[in-house]
Amino acid sequence: MTPPTRTAIPPQATFSLPPQPAAGGPQATGPSDSRWALASLALSMLLSSLGTSIVNVGLPTLAQALDVPFQEVQWVVLAYLLAITTAVVGVGRLGDVVGRRRLLLAGLALFTGASALCAAAPTLGLLVAARALQGLGAAAMMALTMAFVGETVSKDRAGSAMGLLGTMSAVGTALGPTLGGVLIAQAGWPMIFLINLPLGALGLLLVRRHLPADRLAAGERPGFDPLGTVLLALALGAYALAMTMGRGGWGLLNGALLCLAALGACLFVWAQARVAAPLVRLSVLRLPGLGAGLATTTLVATVVMATLVVGPFYLSGALGLGAAQVGLAMSCGPLVSALVGLPAGRAVDRLGAHSMGLAGLAAMLAGCAGLALAPLAWGVPGYVVPLAVLTAGYALFQAANNTAVMAHAEPGARGVVAGLLNLSRNLGLITGASAMGAVFAMGAALAHAVGASGMPMVAGMRATFTAAALLMVGAMALMLGSRARRRQGCPPGIG
Repeated sequence: MTPPTRTAIPPQATFSLPPQPAAGGPQATGPSDSRWALASLALSMLLSSLGTSIVNVGLPTLAQALDVPFQEVQWVVLAYLLAITTAVVGVGRLGDVVGRRRLLLAGLALFTGASALCAAAPTLGLLVAARALQGLGAAAMMALTMAFVGETVSKDRAGSAMGLLGTMSAVGTALGPTLGGVLIAQAGWPMIFLINLPLGALGLLLVRRHLPADRLAAGERPGFDPLGTVLLALALGAYALAMTMGRGGWGLLNGALLCLAALGACLFVWAQARVAAPLVRLSVLRLPGLGAGLATTTLVATVVMATLVVGPFYLSGALGLGAAQVGLAMSCGPLVSALVGLPAGRAVDRLGAHSMGLAGLAAMLAGCAGLALAPLAWGVPGYVVPLAVLTAGYALFQAANNTAVMAHAEPGARGVVAGLLNLSRNLGLITGASAMGAVFAMGAALAHAVGASGMPMVAGMRATFTAAALLMVGAMALMLGSRARRRQGCPPGIG
């Protein structure tokens, strides 16, 4: 699907929709229509991120209400994340095949209906199953909102649109714990799921009325790859379970799952080279900057997850903060990301994705160095200030990297490329929760072994963010190397 030629955008206009067909879809008549289209995408992104963060605060309540141990109730969160991770590439590709608007409507409907099932679930097993369905709907919402940017805004406004989506993702992450706590206190745990019903209905209305209709003719529809979808889901599910089971420990089951993930990945690559309509054409990975963009996204997400995993231990163990104070300090990160998202997108439009991506990585490197080196005597400001720098850099990198990657995606492959971007982020978050937690534990254990009384949490913090800083150096090297290869005219390779 090739977007029509766009006319110049007047200075007062914010975004511009491509002209729509006379029948069967919404009509784009000006900036107002494009704003409503972006509002529908922003709400979809908000709902999917809210679905992740709002439940965490309710886990103790759910454990008590359903009479299950805390280790089991964590599957309420894990089922949602696993469903998104395993399905996000497949639903992105399916959107390219059957139509993105149609599948986004289906994803919103599934997410909303599954939310009602979650609220009515009488047992943990049914709640986990409903959360998995909710995650499938969220996977469609995450992948297709990014894919729609190329159809709803002009190329020179893509950075602003990506910044808006990043802002809404951060708002959902930051709002979830607070909103969830209020809803549980006032109306009980089912309300953290029922809140999605009116928001989901509004999202369905906005998408149906304001997003461009699917325009693939029957003869133009690419094929779908069920074998590749199953193999990729198997590999990703096994990897995610290997990284998350055992609550930070590592045993025989984790190793077996990791071997299964490696086998599934090999079979997936083998199948993609042999089927007529692969889920991910291997040639897509040679798009300019795509390999580097995916790899840096994974590294960046790994570092961001470190702040969520390590932060509570440092703030409570080393600084002696209470639970409410820890939550307040940690909310600084999502809040900064939400505030910086839109300005970051505008900066990408004006100054270029590559330079802004590097600036974002440099800010993240500075934030990691600050978290690793800030003395304990600086207290809470010594944690919050570097965290604010790190998350501001993350918002800038996300807007720049997503814009650059999606700009090179062909119209018929935007869904799968957006799915790959979301997948690389999720893999980074999953890996970060395990790997960075292990680095923190090793650093703290080493300090304890040598008798550094009162210092294990500080030592673990320094070890974690020293490793994070090295990851950021690697991410910058990947981005610079990819840029250099493209300037030299070499065939673009992965990374």
